[in-house]
Amino acid sequence: MAKLTIDFICSLDGYGAAEGWPGLWGIEGPEYLSWLDTSPEKDDPLLMGATTYRLMSELTASGEPGTDVLDPIRKYVFSSSLEEPLSWENSTLVRTDAIEFVRNLKRESDRPLRTLGSVALCRSLLEAGLVDRYRVVIFPVITGATGRDRIFDGYPDVRLELVESRTFDGRRPRGGPSSGCSRSCGRIGACPRHPGTRT
Repeated sequence: MAKLTIDFICSLDGYGAAEGWPGLWGIEGPEYLSWLDTSPEKDDPLLMGATTYRLMSELTASGEPGTDVLDPIRKYVFSSSLEEPLSWENSTLVRTDAIEFVRNLKRESDRPLRTLGSVALCRSLLEAGLVDRYRVVIFPVITGATGRDRIFDGYPDVRLELVESRTFDGRRPRGGPSSGCSRSCGRIGACPRHPGTRT
């Protein structure tokens, strides 16, 4: 059975993005980018909702650096508003129930799956008991005034087991701010208050 990883990038205070800030808050650093390029998960099929699809397909079409690596990856897009054919290559529009689709996909394949953005979709997958791991990259910024897309609002209580972590050197060859990023992966365990959340 396929494993599903929820993949999030967020600020220290839990926002997925912020108004007026560049992508990755402008402090991604070469070490982090190299880790992305060599990550064993980088070619796993992606699950996403319509909002994330629109944003990422536009960035790719406009030549945003680093987004072209997503072109050859299989993408499953859950939407009732998008129309076929989808313009981003290797994208499949899914109009059926996302939970049932992912449940069947996990059952029928041994290929790992991961998400891209799509906060509401990820929350639904967790609540349905379909998530096996979380991989969260935390950037050292606080965006309390301009942040948007708070990632964990509306979640049930869930206890995670830390299985790996690391810190990335944020220094850039051309100079600029020194920063660190951390990555943690957690397998979801049973919460004593919400035992049904185990996956």
